[in-house]
Amino acid sequence: MLRIHFTSEDYPRIQLARNPDPMWEIVCSLHRLQTKRGRWAFADWHRTTRETLAGTQLGDAVRRLLVPLVPLARYFPDFLTPFEASDGLDQALAAIVDTPAARVAHEVDLLDQANSAPTWAPALVDRTAREELAKVLRAYHEAVVAPHHDRIRAMFSGERALRARETLDAGIGALLGGLSPAVRWQPPVLHVDYVQDRDLYLGGRGLRLVPSYFCWRTPVSLADPTLRPVLVYPLHGSRLPTPEGPPEASLSALLGRTRAAALRALALGATTSELARSLGVSPATATHHATVLRDAGLVMSQRRHNTVLHTLTPLGAALLRPSGPTVPEGITDLTGATASAASPRTLDTGRRS
Repeated sequence: MLRIHFTSEDYPRIQLARNPDPMWEIVCSLHRLQTKRGRWAFADWHRTTRETLAGTQLGDAVRRLLVPLVPLARYFPDFLTPFEASDGLDQALAAIVDTPAARVAHEVDLLDQANSAPTWAPALVDRTAREELAKVLRAYHEAVVAPHHDRIRAMFSGERALRARETLDAGIGALLGGLSPAVRWQPPVLHVDYVQDRDLYLGGRGLRLVPSYFCWRTPVSLADPTLRPVLVYPLHGSRLPTPEGPPEASLSALLGRTRAAALRALALGATTSELARSLGVSPATATHHATVLRDAGLVMSQRRHNTVLHTLTPLGAALLRPSGPTVPEGITDLTGATASAASPRTLDTGRRS
């Protein structure tokens, strides 16, 4: 059990990540490759990743370098998930390269004590070795994570909308208590199902909440309590793959003003009842419109208690942008004009000592 202790100064310093964290997605995806637990939830990604890595230099580097450095175990080095990743992959990799050698040596030693570090790991105290590691991490992200960015981003945006709505409606307690079935809020302590028993005292530093697509069931935190506190938790919602493109039959049902208005009404997220009021229709009719939009890959829906929150997918958002991409042949746009064709030990996400 991880117990995160809040003070009155911590509440205004709670932050929900603005964007998916590339390093946490790298780490958690490497964990998905190391276990069969939850593989059904990532079946499409797991299959394409295996195909992408099989027989390649990158696949060999993942097996020799990344997996031993980021084991699915109680500990892996904190310097691999820097706070700077909140600003993007470039900033994250720069922070890894710039990590002080003394810190790298200490964390590699912790890894060796906890899980037997690979024999080459001590060489990471050398900046050049970290630069090479950064190249492998970048190549892995580009090949394994980035191709699924739209799906990850859509779920992430829906999660932010859901958390924002819960906070506005019921306060910080609802935000903290609703993060995951593995989390329970008993003020002033957040209890998290964890791989070991420990306490984390925020002491006025606040807490950064990071929803992660590849995090599975068990939330993850940093091992070093002196670092800026972070809690990574699994995204809510279905893991089923979104359509690669809108099915023709579903898109034909999009023609008409009411459903176009429904798509616009969901630009900032809305519940079924709010959508019904916006359109001036019954909740049953609003549900029907939302279902058609969801089946077309334009909307995703997440149930929370007695309500369902609908948000746009990247494709749905693109159709609303005035300067968006050309609509594929056979799809009628929102104005009614027909467009022509466009010329990875068996602990589950364990962490940490």
